Amino acid sequence: MSGAIKVLNVAEKPSVAKSVSGILSSNQGLRVREGRSRYNKIFEFNYSIRGQHCQMLFTSVTGHLMELEFEDRFRKWHSCDPVDLYHAPVRKHVPEDKIDIKRTLEEEARKCQWLVLWLDCDREGENIAFEVIDVCRAANRHLTIRRARFSALIDREIHHAMQNLVDPNIWFSDAVDARQEIDLRIGASFTRFQTILLRDKFIIDSATDDRNLVLSYGPCQFPTLGFIVERYWEIQSHEPEEFWTINCSHKSDEGLATFNWMRGHLFDHTCAVIIYEMCVQEPSATVTKVQQQEKFKYPPYPLSTIELEKRASRYFRMSSERTMKVAEDLYQAGFISYPRTETDCFSSRTDLHAIVQEQQEHPEWGSYAQRLLDPEARLWRIPGSGGHDDKAHPPIHPTKFSAGEHGWSQDHCKIYELVVRHFLACVSKPAVGAETTVEIYIAGELFSATGRVILERNYLDVYRYESWGGSMIPTYTPGQQFIPTSLTLDTGVTRPPPLLSEADLLSCMDKAGIGTDATMHDHIKKLLDRFYATKDSNTRFSPTNLGEALVMGYDDMGYELWKPNLRSMMEFNMKEVSVGNKTKDEVLATCLQQMKACFLDARLNKVKLLEAMAIFFERSNRAAGDDNNAAGEVVRQCGLCQESSMVLKKNRDGNFMVGCLGFPQCRNAIWLPGSVLEAAVTSNICSSCTPGPVYLIQFKFRQLEIPPGFNANHLGCIGGCDDTLRQLIEICGTGSRMSARGRGPTVTSTNAQRSSNRQSACLYCQQTGHSSNDCPSQLSGSRNSRSRTNPQNGMQGETSVSCSTCGTPCPLRTANTANNRGRKFYSCPSQECNFFMWEDDLNNGNGGRSFQRANINSSASNSSRRGGRGQSGRNGGGGRGADVTFVSATGDPVSGRRCYVCGDPSHFANVCPNRDM
Repeated sequence: MSGAIKVLNVAEKPSVAKSVSGILSSNQGLRVREGRSRYNKIFEFNYSIRGQHCQMLFTSVTGHLMELEFEDRFRKWHSCDPVDLYHAPVRKHVPEDKIDIKRTLEEEARKCQWLVLWLDCDREGENIAFEVIDVCRAANRHLTIRRARFSALIDREIHHAMQNLVDPNIWFSDAVDARQEIDLRIGASFTRFQTILLRDKFIIDSATDDRNLVLSYGPCQFPTLGFIVERYWEIQSHEPEEFWTINCSHKSDEGLATFNWMRGHLFDHTCAVIIYEMCVQEPSATVTKVQQQEKFKYPPYPLSTIELEKRASRYFRMSSERTMKVAEDLYQAGFISYPRTETDCFSSRTDLHAIVQEQQEHPEWGSYAQRLLDPEARLWRIPGSGGHDDKAHPPIHPTKFSAGEHGWSQDHCKIYELVVRHFLACVSKPAVGAETTVEIYIAGELFSATGRVILERNYLDVYRYESWGGSMIPTYTPGQQFIPTSLTLDTGVTRPPPLLSEADLLSCMDKAGIGTDATMHDHIKKLLDRFYATKDSNTRFSPTNLGEALVMGYDDMGYELWKPNLRSMMEFNMKEVSVGNKTKDEVLATCLQQMKACFLDARLNKVKLLEAMAIFFERSNRAAGDDNNAAGEVVRQCGLCQESSMVLKKNRDGNFMVGCLGFPQCRNAIWLPGSVLEAAVTSNICSSCTPGPVYLIQFKFRQLEIPPGFNANHLGCIGGCDDTLRQLIEICGTGSRMSARGRGPTVTSTNAQRSSNRQSACLYCQQTGHSSNDCPSQLSGSRNSRSRTNPQNGMQGETSVSCSTCGTPCPLRTANTANNRGRKFYSCPSQECNFFMWEDDLNNGNGGRSFQRANINSSASNSSRRGGRGQSGRNGGGGRGADVTFVSATGDPVSGRRCYVCGDPSHFANVCPNRDM
């Protein structure tokens, strides 16, 4: 066609592309060809847009074209500290299974001048539209971009949308981008945290192998679980209480009237008996009031998504997930309007009569539709408004007549019938009744009875799901007296509320602003899929032990991570983005800052989760037997493999180490002093060590296994800047089962070379380019300690050693540590000095050395608040000079250049045989 422009049209699903193409082409001249993806065909036909001849190409995607995920180095579970996920880079990309769709869009976009987007007209659809725009514009930056807005796959809607194209809404898309990123960061961080913390410590009953169990956390999922658990706790805590009530009835020729006591009931048995006996002694009843009035029962508001799900659950016991699946099928087939809408009021421009006219031929409700259209029946009423309008779609209503299609399941028939009957009820007058209320007086006590007569059924004739019961009561006149037929004192007990039904749960979510009309059913399904809750045959929910334990743990922490308030505020902020009141970046910054603080607090109080789980589940012995592979607390990023984190672990012998989670592929490890009794990673970060962050570890040492002058509590760093920790390793040895004490195997030169090639990063600072013994961070200067003989000190032949700092004579002491028991040493008696020297070093002519004393009550604690490292920095005092000789745990002198892992001076740490352990 000469002068025609080529227009690429893209729908959200292949079925929609086929339906819209058929409508626009009137099924004439419609050609079909294959695209790159065999599921997403390309339809070709001619069309005219406002007088402009167009050659239309119509294809589709299948839902979201792109995925949001972390960059590769953060995707593995043990690749980083979960808190890093709050600021880790994320990217949107086309996954492998949709590359063919992407290629189709690129190829067709290059041929076209226009791009018309036919994605679903909600926020999610708008976000998919911008994904399509990104792909197509990358292939053809000159494209004119337009948006088709429609609510039903029927001729008048589609042609109107094609002739009235608009611009896509970037605010809608930004709101979805914000929600996706918030959910990804929060969900991934908490899921990794609680799964790593709990999975291997407890035997968790589930339908899957508990080694592969993922304890998922979702910012919408957990508040939804919270509603279920809260109702369950309310039932469990309920204590039945007995009460008493007085019932009165009167039977006459006109019928039976049952009178209710105006007090309701009493919990005091004595009072109830006294009042009852008064009534029995003076049983004559006097009519004090007769009131007659007209009553109306109004039809429901137009049908929104939430109401559709609630009513299908209540009327058919159909799950919300199933309801939405069936409604989507009916929409795509053109029988109902778009099923995901918050709107519950019709626009004045909607032709309601035309919708009713299409239903006149139905064998069940066709006659009622005819009555509606008959002016003499006076049944028609403008539908009421529920007060919600999402400005995107009308309420759910029928768009095409059907008496039942071949291939429809019973659920399809039920949902279609519900939509039609609900619409017909909406445009009908309310039911009218006459209600009579009679009040009587017996011995000073008031009773009342109510009778109702339905005068006009109106909408109840078509809306069979609702009834308006009533009963006739005898006629009474004020002042009339009679003797009750029965007057009894009855007892009962209070009952707890029932478990939440699916309709109740949807109402709770809707009221609290948890999820959207399009996602609520999915949150409920996830709770069932992940074994956090179960649903019985009456569609009522109970928490599983796992679900209750998780909520209990977070509740004991004192945080509202399972309450709706946090998520409700997020949903409100995302709605603000969708209307342009806030920016995406503004909402992301606020929400993630808040949830990061919650995450850090939850991690510090993780013992509460462990205690809650212990109530419901038996402890697993895997945590003790699998320590080489079990995840610990992250200390820093591994500088060797550059992929995984270094975590604090405890081996089978009870000794601590910091090892790479990439084991056995990466065997990077730092063995800690064997005298460590307890160790825990803190949230404080070393201000000296790079690359960071390097988290400080709170140590508690066995007092008898460390030399005098060292504090049993120490806040230390494994990054290489901590002199106190290094000195304790030298004195006490490490917890390695094969540390250098004559027990370790030797390595061949081949193995050493292989190990050297693999272990190429410095153990202290995690940088490459030098070995740990040449690390610049270890070359800190200090004063050389000196020993001298004092000839005036007693008997000839005795050696007197004075402190190199203050000159005070140092007494000879005997070590009582496991590694050096019985070995003698000199140390300064003053708490202000750090002088220490083995006696046999003096005999061998070696000088003494000064140590930096740890003071957990002052320096370490202050450093903890500042994120620092205590008194000695990387180049601070207390470090060793190049000319200082140290002593190994065996008592043998070693040079300053030695293996940091095992202490052996015969090799460096990068070829240490103990790395294979």
